[in-house]
Amino acid sequence: MSLQKRLRVGIDVGGTFTDLVALDEASGALTRLKVPSTPREPEQGIIDALALLLEKADPREIVLLSHSTTVATNALLGQINLELPRTALMTTEGFRDVLEIGRQNRAEVYNLNVTRPRPLVERRFRFGVRERMDPFGNEIVPLDRASLEAAIETIARSDARAVAVSYLHAYANDAHERSTRDVLRERFPDLPVSLSSELDPEYREYERTSTTVVNAVLGPLVRGYLERLAARARELSVTAPLYVMQSNGGMAALETVSERPATMIESGPASGVIGAAYLGKKLGLDNVLSFDMGGTTAKAGTITGGEPQVTSEFEAAGRTHSGRAVKGSGYPVRFPFIDLAEVSAGGGTIAFVDAGGALRVGPLSAGADPGPAAYGHAMQPTVTDANIVLGRLNPRALLGGAMTIDAARSRVSLEALLPRLPELDLDRLAAGIVRIVDAEMAKILRIVTVERGLDPREFTLMAFGGGGPLHACALADELSIPRVVVPPDPGLFSAYGLLAADIRTTAVRSFVALASELESPAIEQAFKEMETRGRVDLARQGVAEEAMVFARELDVRYFGQSFELTVPTAAPFDDAAFENAIGAFHERHLRTYGYSSPEEPLEIVAARSAAIGIVAKPPIRTLKGKTNKKPSKDALLEKREVYYEGRGRIATPVFSRTVLRVGSRLTGPALVEQYDSCTLVAPGWRAAVDEYGNLRMKSAK
Repeated sequence: MSLQKRLRVGIDVGGTFTDLVALDEASGALTRLKVPSTPREPEQGIIDALALLLEKADPREIVLLSHSTTVATNALLGQINLELPRTALMTTEGFRDVLEIGRQNRAEVYNLNVTRPRPLVERRFRFGVRERMDPFGNEIVPLDRASLEAAIETIARSDARAVAVSYLHAYANDAHERSTRDVLRERFPDLPVSLSSELDPEYREYERTSTTVVNAVLGPLVRGYLERLAARARELSVTAPLYVMQSNGGMAALETVSERPATMIESGPASGVIGAAYLGKKLGLDNVLSFDMGGTTAKAGTITGGEPQVTSEFEAAGRTHSGRAVKGSGYPVRFPFIDLAEVSAGGGTIAFVDAGGALRVGPLSAGADPGPAAYGHAMQPTVTDANIVLGRLNPRALLGGAMTIDAARSRVSLEALLPRLPELDLDRLAAGIVRIVDAEMAKILRIVTVERGLDPREFTLMAFGGGGPLHACALADELSIPRVVVPPDPGLFSAYGLLAADIRTTAVRSFVALASELESPAIEQAFKEMETRGRVDLARQGVAEEAMVFARELDVRYFGQSFELTVPTAAPFDDAAFENAIGAFHERHLRTYGYSSPEEPLEIVAARSAAIGIVAKPPIRTLKGKTNKKPSKDALLEKREVYYEGRGRIATPVFSRTVLRVGSRLTGPALVEQYDSCTLVAPGWRAAVDEYGNLRMKSAK
């Protein structure tokens, strides 16, 4: 049988739903599916979505399968059925407590009894080995074979399933780490070994050791998860290569991610930002504020000049306060991460009255199981239930009628809170829940703009996720953002972003030297060596030479500073490129901190290289058909009584997004329903369908 299609499939595993988007490469047609997530067995949701797709497609038609997941983060957070394996750490003699000493930053400054994160490797499984390098890579103490063998004997009795090796100054000379791995492989051929000099060859011992340990701890678990997923896919006769979204916004093949599982800690949130960057470029938008509200969390990221903002350090499994990461509450990991702010605010976020009689929302979420009260499995009131009571969400069914909604249960769940809030009626209570969650989400938008020195009024808010379009106008009003874009399939947009992501691998070379003491040829040589390795990595993942491109960056700081800024640079790295990079650093320092000091000496801390395998992007088709400024009669589904704070209940037209034509204009208040989401055009806002099917909303204020 000749195959009719070539399908590229992206699957995003969220806290409540698992979303699938399949692209037919020939026609550009998209297939969209949502199934409930399975938190205790994360690969099952992916298999359920694939099985649903294969009811109408031949498995041989799938040529690429990519997915994003939170399995690594959930494991570090202690999710049941994702228990972390026992891991050993080998480090320089006298340094085995670096994991517990860490830094002096405290998660709670004024709490004398603050509890630090539990070390991922117990002290009895941390082994000091006699060896020593200096910061310049000169050997001070040779690797002592007896000391090494003693540590390995203890590891043999410990039943460790992975080993992390992090020796002092291994970023300058990795000979001792490589020798240690050779000995370990002789003794334990199948034992995974993570070397700090390969994963994070930079100075700062605590962060380098933490990164290596996190990678080692996640290795067996992530490898097992990916192998099970690949095996289950093969059972469905799907033999296409499997790729995984990394935290840096790039895809990597299954084998590559299995070796570096710490690169996928923020896999899930990254795909939505990549989708927003791709769509923003197509729409000619340089500055985009990405806003993703799902069932359990809301995430915000910034895209400037068409590129997502990236940070080089992250605290895995750390706490957040008002959307900000609480320093010292998690495990430092030094890999490139899409710069995101995140808050526990989603459709499943639970509302309650605290001991003081105040209405609170979150951080606990009903998630996929049991879900909001309207789903029929629990009676805890959630943000989704509040939106149903307000009339903003369809009170009968979601997902095109596939999921029945019990609006009466939503009402009952909220009414249970009223005895402790006698000053409120049901409508005002529901509106209060929405207002509280909106305030929490507005904070993360401020964090990635105002607190990064950016003006949100210069951005377009791109709202997606199942709940993003419902709350977008309120958030835009709060930050004076004048424009909002809602993509055609907002509830599936993160899965769509997987189809727009390139394959990416990164490398870093440490310098820590005065700029005046470094010659441009030495830095150029470092870039060339990293790019050579990048070519090998990309080729191993199936990328053709002509599809490879490379990006270069330098970490720079003023002499005496503790932290650095990253600036792009050009190839070849000659004296002119060096001067341009220094100028770019002064400009960024001024923009970030409000001042620059060109007369101060500079330090070059590290050179970074990104090897990128360009992947064909999903086409954004121009919609055909008659343009009509006034929505057609068949686009109007009903008029529903919707409550608006300060206005009461207003008869609000509800439109079907699939029937709205290009050019259709709506004046708020209005609701636009579709399979995967619902958009609220709030009072004071106008919306229009553009030629690509996006809803473009503008404030009329």
